[in-house]
Amino acid sequence: MTLLEWTLQGALLLLLLAALPFAIRLERGLAALRKDRAALSEGAAGFETATRDAQSALAGLRMALEQQARQTGAAEALRDDLRFLVERAEGLADRLEALVRQGRAAAPASGLPAPGLQSMGLPAEAAAPRSQAERDLLRALRMAR
Repeated sequence: MTLLEWTLQGALLLLLLAALPFAIRLERGLAALRKDRAALSEGAAGFETATRDAQSALAGLRMALEQQARQTGAAEALRDDLRFLVERAEGLADRLEALVRQGRAAAPASGLPAPGLQSMGLPAEAAAPRSQAERDLLRALRMAR
């Protein structure tokens, strides 16, 4: 062997010795990846399960939201109907109150019953409340306005 060959052989040996720590580190990293492969596949399986659970929860939420929207629509329609009925009842109550006031004002001071009561065929005693419950009801109706 010539000197040139020995020099090249020495340089190659030095390069191999320099690459040896890198090869050892690479081997350790690959071994760690092989050990973590099981943990990685467990993590992927857990992630897949969590994704399925989230999708089913979203489907349930979507169904609940649709049902709630239908109920809200029905409740709004019912609210509008009730509002109409309340307004109509308030109008009728105002008319009734005006008629009662008019009847009281028109009633003679002699104690005769109000003209409206006679026209309805009610006895004279019907002008005054007969019980405490009736008086309470009339008081509550007056306070509600």
